[in-house]
Amino acid sequence: MIVAIDGPAGSGKSTVARAMAAREHLTYLDTGAMYRSVTDAALTRGLDLDDARAVSELARDLDIVLDNGEQGPVVIVDGRDRTDAIRMPEVDANVSKVAAIPAVREAMVALQRKAAESTSVVAEGRDIGTVVFPAAEVKVFLTADPSARARRRAVQRQGGNTATDANAQANAEEQAKIEAELIERDRKDSTRATAPLKPAEDAVHIDSTELTVDEVCDKICELMERARA
Repeated sequence: MIVAIDGPAGSGKSTVARAMAAREHLTYLDTGAMYRSVTDAALTRGLDLDDARAVSELARDLDIVLDNGEQGPVVIVDGRDRTDAIRMPEVDANVSKVAAIPAVREAMVALQRKAAESTSVVAEGRDIGTVVFPAAEVKVFLTADPSARARRRAVQRQGGNTATDANAQANAEEQAKIEAELIERDRKDSTRATAPLKPAEDAVHIDSTELTVDEVCDKICELMERARA
């Protein structure tokens, strides 16, 4: 079975996908981490992100491995642990540009589809139900209020986790800055020519603003049961 979870940045896709993988014994496929890995590698090498050919060649050459470590998912790029590096603000600010390059998306989609050939997966991203796995048995479009998404991301950058600590506080200035960044990223992702952010026609919309991770997972499990029936 393939469970496709799409939605904007900060909507809780990664947290929910990881929880679903653990609950339903699915392989967690963090497609966003793949695009972040390409972006991080391009920035580290000093590539011009407007040079689509150079960035695309890099994407095709990178060895990206998504693994499960004792403390959670681990991202290994060309043999180096880049789990934390791909979540840095500079990567946040540039990943949309890299992800909009058609040849980069082609390379990453090939990796994603290959990963799902031999096992059931829960995959999250922005074009999973529309482009990567259009025949997925379960499709979810996960959203949340921009301010809630910004708070989650701000707490995350401070080393916290709103999923495990609902009362975690974020720096107000940092949260406001992140909210503006998220709104701009939504605009870029939803208007790009290649695989724009949009819900699949048959996706079920879930607003996670006022829901816990377990409550979102419960809703997705119900969809899985219906798909199996």
